[in-house]
Amino acid sequence: MKSNRQLAILRIIENQEIPTQEELLTALKKEGFTATQATISRDIKELRLHKVPATVGQKYSVKPDLRSPVTREDKYRNVLTSVLVSAVPAGNIGVIKTLSGTASAAAAALEAENFTEIIGTLAGDDTLLVLFATDRAAGLFCRRVEELYLMEKGYTGETEL
Repeated sequence: MKSNRQLAILRIIENQEIPTQEELLTALKKEGFTATQATISRDIKELRLHKVPATVGQKYSVKPDLRSPVTREDKYRNVLTSVLVSAVPAGNIGVIKTLSGTASAAAAALEAENFTEIIGTLAGDDTLLVLFATDRAAGLFCRRVEELYLMEKGYTGETEL
């Protein structure tokens, strides 16, 4: 899956000095991913990876594009990813745990994203309940929230939030 492969790429370049696409392909293969050079090239572009100075030569790194303006959606996404602790479905409810005192900010961030599957939210101090029409929607949403968080933090899907 693309998102799992891209999470692995982020983790690899965070922990290793990877100077070439070939070395990135080799590292991904060691992690159980098969991809072509063209796929890796697209991933590098989508992840906005750049080469930066390394111990010897250069390496891939995540570097924000300073020319891109920060949008309202980016600000809300940053709020959400900075306060999120976990996202777990419970029937047709998503139970979102946040840092103490930040559940309302997380609710505002989610509502600003205009997810059509959300019926409503209820925020406490560190817990946010997100109501959905179906159990499936709650499960898919919680996975999307976790992927968003994991991508922002550069973690793999194997670690707990």
